[in-house]
Amino acid sequence: MTETFDPRTLAARLHSLRQAGRQEATDTFALPADLHQAMEAQNLLATADRISSNAWKVTVSPQGQAVTAPLYPYAEAVSGADIPWYPGLKFETEIAVRLGSDLPVRAGIPYSRTEVVKAISAVYLGAELLVSAVKESGSVSFLLFVADRLGNSGYVLGPEVEKSVVDTAGMPLKVTHAGRTIYDGPAQHPKGDVLTWLVDYANDGLRPETSLKSGALITTGTLSGAIELTEPGEIDIVFGDIRLSFSVSKG
Repeated sequence: MTETFDPRTLAARLHSLRQAGRQEATDTFALPADLHQAMEAQNLLATADRISSNAWKVTVSPQGQAVTAPLYPYAEAVSGADIPWYPGLKFETEIAVRLGSDLPVRAGIPYSRTEVVKAISAVYLGAELLVSAVKESGSVSFLLFVADRLGNSGYVLGPEVEKSVVDTAGMPLKVTHAGRTIYDGPAQHPKGDVLTWLVDYANDGLRPETSLKSGALITTGTLSGAIELTEPGEIDIVFGDIRLSFSVSKG
């Protein structure tokens, strides 16, 4: 596309596509030139979506740049979570952490994993729902995917788990959707360690000064891969002896 990039135009288009439950191809968008432009559009999209919760996802770009996006709609399973279902919706079982102290941007010696663990006050089982307004998600333009809130379309926070779970890989995980088993195997993070991307983000000197403050909730990446939900229905997750149940319903 040769048209000039305008973050407001992109945010408005992503917002209207999401509202309509539609997707369009990457080559129909004017693309952000860099992470700064992508984050500018993401912030405008978050404003359009009226997102106010202090809940975030963290991942890394193909170039290894740590990035975040707000989780929305955000629900806690104890209050009976119900997330809208759209065609193409995908599901991931995840571990979320809440910070009990700030991790301010700092120069010099990077944060160690131990320091990040020390800043965590609570650990939870959670579930992320994903559907991007971009047909190819982030496979063609990761920066466009960043602008589209990294494809997030919902998050359900489940019960608190032992803090030691951040060090436990391979716990048994079983997920059923609409009465069918969609995952049954060991919990496996793409990087092996659920805190890898959070540590990377903590050590990103370009992140906002307001990021990673006490009270923030951060989800850390899939333990089950991304599984498409072909229809609405109940989700039931059993992780070790912890259970999380919620529903996805036609929007």
